[in-house]
Amino acid sequence: MFVKMLNKQYQKKSVIQEEAMEVKETINRLCKFSLFALLIGSLLISVVSSKAIAQDQTTNTGIESEKTDLVDLQLLGITDFHGYLQAYNDKSNSQIWSPQGQLTVGGAVYNATHLKQLKAGHDNSIVLSVGDNFSGWPFEVTAYRDEPTVEFLNAIGVEFSAVGNHELDDSKDFLVKHMKDGKCFGKRDVDSCFTDSTGEMFHGSDFPYISANVRDAHSGKLITKPYMIKQISDGHGGTIPVGFIGLTVTDTVSGTTSFQEGDLVMDPLVESANRYAKELQDQGVQAIVAVVHEGGTAGGYFQGCSNPKGPAIDFAREASAAIDVIFTGHWHASFNCSIDDPNGNPRPVIEGANHGKLISEINVSIDRVSKDIVRSRTISINHPVTRDVPADPEIAQMVSYWVERGKERYAEPVAEITGDLTRSRNGNGESTLADLVADAHYATGKKASQPADFALTAISPLQGDLLYAKGTNAADQNGRVLFGEMWYAHGYGNPVVVVTMTGRQIEQILEEQWRMKPDGTEGFYPLAVSYNVHYSFDRSKPMGQRVEPENIKVKGKSLDPDKSYRVAALAYLIRGNDGYPTFKGYANPVRVESDHWAFFDYLKSQDIIQQPVLDRVTSIGQ
Repeated sequence: MFVKMLNKQYQKKSVIQEEAMEVKETINRLCKFSLFALLIGSLLISVVSSKAIAQDQTTNTGIESEKTDLVDLQLLGITDFHGYLQAYNDKSNSQIWSPQGQLTVGGAVYNATHLKQLKAGHDNSIVLSVGDNFSGWPFEVTAYRDEPTVEFLNAIGVEFSAVGNHELDDSKDFLVKHMKDGKCFGKRDVDSCFTDSTGEMFHGSDFPYISANVRDAHSGKLITKPYMIKQISDGHGGTIPVGFIGLTVTDTVSGTTSFQEGDLVMDPLVESANRYAKELQDQGVQAIVAVVHEGGTAGGYFQGCSNPKGPAIDFAREASAAIDVIFTGHWHASFNCSIDDPNGNPRPVIEGANHGKLISEINVSIDRVSKDIVRSRTISINHPVTRDVPADPEIAQMVSYWVERGKERYAEPVAEITGDLTRSRNGNGESTLADLVADAHYATGKKASQPADFALTAISPLQGDLLYAKGTNAADQNGRVLFGEMWYAHGYGNPVVVVTMTGRQIEQILEEQWRMKPDGTEGFYPLAVSYNVHYSFDRSKPMGQRVEPENIKVKGKSLDPDKSYRVAALAYLIRGNDGYPTFKGYANPVRVESDHWAFFDYLKSQDIIQQPVLDRVTSIGQ
């Protein structure tokens, strides 16, 4: 048995229209779907229709199935799009390696065109996403709550999406009620439900999200349906069911952007896949596809499979043999593999990079009688989203619209300041911006069900200064903070979390501000504290002995080592990623709001923002 891996759309239109060419280059890997190594075309070969491709295929027994007994189905997958509507030109977002050199790829306008060309001539075709559509790092997308991404996915005909970890960078309700069902929050066209490029209000996705292993921690129920069944035409007036199981990377709950401890729990991937594969079979569904937001690596280039490894590869080796096809994502990797299932039968396992660089195509043939996929006829291909095709005009208008709205959003006034708020620190480690951000985190933490007593903030979310003098934007004035300036000054999509820490742990965390650097010298990595905390340290003492509980005042009272306190901090900080390991001993976490929006809400709540006085931390001794 074998998987043919063929490439389309590398040449210009005149070449695309030619008949299949002679094979020019050998892919250096053993295709496990065959008893022999299959020689396939080079990256410069255009591929004729799937009908012509199928004529070259035979089963491992050498017996050809009659075409009339089979139903063809094309699956087109994208993964980890992350809202990259624009065609970027930087190396990480616009290039992908091939044996012939770097290819320039990506951009929503080209994704749409390639998808239309790939679907042409296919009676049965399904477009799917392997997750991480959201957390669009491009400003024009994230500033509008990822709604532009949903408009794009609706426009290209996505029929369902696995829940990726970044689909949960906000709450479960944000995904299910807002992004899926279009339920608004706040003021329309200000806080959510923005007017889209067609002039219509955001209405949510036209497709469902599926995950078989994300549960609500309180009810124990899955937050979405575990799978969906698509009925495809059998060409004779009937239909054949095809089941798609969604799965989400299991560390989603503890991830620093998707942090949901206490709210969500994750089931194991293989266990969940096997459970719902059996459930599908019990309903008479034999053709089953796993859409797994978990990844791996397989060396080489996007069409290769060298030394495959990683969680998705392990899943492919262990998951139920009832599953015929596996799409993967999450790692932003690219490969096209054939991995034996537990019964020793090979099946395709494919990952299509990220940010719209590749489209993963898997063509399957389904037996009309058994209603199962005939694996020997499966074809898997990763297509680079090259820019040598016409830009889709509808999507071009959409992208242009959101880029312009992004400029408008950037220029919106947010707050007034009386002086510079900068990252520049004094000798005790304080800065005006850091103190302001700590106050914002504290204000956010007080909204939690178990409110914060104070806040601690590391240097990592401080991205830029807020200056009193007006900038270059035409909407700016002296003392005015624009939305875009606020956005780029603080945050990286991390939630403010309120956790329980003992006084002894808090003292130790403050001691961890001093640590040895790799070169053997001492480094100082100060934390900012909210306005209701004051403490002093003695630098003349050895590291680990510079802060005393009686010199730490919380709301005017000395820190009690045996008392529990509620502390507001970013998930990245409490997970130990900023270098304060004691933080990992937190308890009772409650997620509140993501950093950008927490900062925005705080600034908007202030009439005029004064420069914080840098007196929260003092030094005693030499």
